[in-house]
Amino acid sequence: MENPRRPGQPGSKNRSPLDDLEFFQVVASSETLTAASRELGCSLPVVSKRLSALERRLDVRLVQRGARRLVLTSEGELYAARVATILDQVRELEDSITDRSGGLRGSLIVEATLGLGRSHIAPLLGEFAQAHPELHVRLQTSALPLRPHRREFDVAVHVGAPPDSSLRMRRIAENRRVPCAAPSYLARHGTPTSIEDLAGHDCIVLRENESDFALWRFGDTAGTRHIRVRGSLSSNDGDVVTGWALEGRGIIMRSEWHVGPHLDRGELVHVLPDVSTPAADIYALTEDDAHVPQRVSRLIDFLAARLPRRLNRRQETYGLL
Repeated sequence: MENPRRPGQPGSKNRSPLDDLEFFQVVASSETLTAASRELGCSLPVVSKRLSALERRLDVRLVQRGARRLVLTSEGELYAARVATILDQVRELEDSITDRSGGLRGSLIVEATLGLGRSHIAPLLGEFAQAHPELHVRLQTSALPLRPHRREFDVAVHVGAPPDSSLRMRRIAENRRVPCAAPSYLARHGTPTSIEDLAGHDCIVLRENESDFALWRFGDTAGTRHIRVRGSLSSNDGDVVTGWALEGRGIIMRSEWHVGPHLDRGELVHVLPDVSTPAADIYALTEDDAHVPQRVSRLIDFLAARLPRRLNRRQETYGLL
C-alpha cells in the first residue's frame, strides 16, 4: 500500500506550492512543532526553518513563538482555513477522476474516543482498509475533548450530542448511558431506589469532554432530571472507571455499548432500571462542506452498517427499540 502523499521535504528544489499548503495544514493541526515534525518525518529544526521560510514568503507571522503549545496568529487561522478549503477542492478533483471501479485512494484521518476506538472503530477500520488497499487510514484515539475548529480529522466518531453545531453529523448507532455497580458494592452499601439516593453513594465520575462531569442526567425527551454525585474516584479513562466499578468501589454511569457485556455476565448490575436515561447516540461528524469526498461518505456508510452489529444487542432492555 502506498503511503499518503507527504509534503515535500524542506529545502527541496522540487517542492510545489501545494506542498507548502499540505505542510502548513499538518503544522496547524498539531499540538506543537515537535508533533508536526514527527508527523512530517523530519527534524524540529527543519520544520522550524521551513515554517520561517513560508512566513517570509507571505510576509506575515503565522505561528506565535514562545508558547508551550502551538498557537496560530489571526493570520495563521485565516491561512489554515483557506488552505483546508483549497486542499478539499484538490481532493474533490481527485475524487472526480478516480477509477470508477469502486476502489478508494488517498488518506483518511479518523478520530474516536479511547474505549470505542479500541474496541470497535479500530477493527472496522481494519476491514475497510483491507477492502481498499490504495487507501491509507489513520485512527487517532484520545480522551481529550473534540476540537472541530482545528480540522484534525476527516471523520470523528463521537458519543453523545456533538459539541459543535457547525459540523455535519450522522447517527450511526443508538446508545444510552447506564448507571450500574458491582453486586459486591450493592451488598455493602444497599441499592438506590431513587435518583436522590445516589447523593449518598460513592459515585465514580468519568471526566470526559467538557461537560459537568459530576452532573448525572436522567429522563428522556419528555423531561429530564439531574443530580450532582460525589465520590473519591474519578478518571478521564473509561476503562479505568469501569475497572473500579468491577472491583466494587462505586456506582458508574457508562455507555450501554461499553458495560453491556458486564451486565450480561452479572459482573455489574443496572441501578435504577425503571428510570430512563437520555440518549447518548453515536455520531459520525465531518466538516459541513458542500463536497464530501467519496472516501469519507463511503466510510460513514460502512460504519453505519457495521457498527450496530458489533455493539452489544441489549437495546430492547433499555427501551431503545
